[in-house]
Amino acid sequence: MGRMTLISGAERRRRWSDEDRARILAASFEPGAVIAEVARREDVCTSLVFKWRREMREAVEADASGFAPVVIKPAPAAPCSSPSTNLGSAVIEVELREARVRIHAGAPSSVIAAALKALQP
Repeated sequence: MGRMTLISGAERRRRWSDEDRARILAASFEPGAVIAEVARREDVCTSLVFKWRREMREAVEADASGFAPVVIKPAPAAPCSSPSTNLGSAVIEVELREARVRIHAGAPSSVIAAALKALQP
C-alpha cells in the first residue's frame, strides 16, 4: 500500500526554498543518481525534479548565449606617414576560452565571419 500525505489548511501546495531546491538538484546530478529515488527520499514529486532540472538547464543556456565583455585598449602610438597606412595596423582581437584570434581591419567580411563562427561552441 502506498503512502499518503494529508495537507490541512488553506495552503495546498508546498513551497520549496532555494536551498532545498539546490540540495535536491545537486543530489539528482550526482553520478549514478536515480531521479525517482532522489525524489522519493526528499518527498518531492518526480516530475517536479525534472521540471527544476529543465529550468536550470535553460537558465544556464540563456546565460551562455548572452553578450561577452569587450575590452578596448588604445593602440600604441606608431609613427606613420599617412592615414592610409594606419588602417593596415587596426586589429580586432577576440579571446574566447583558450583561443585568441586577431583580425585585421582590411580583412574581408567573409573571413571575419568564418573566424568568429569557428569560435562558437
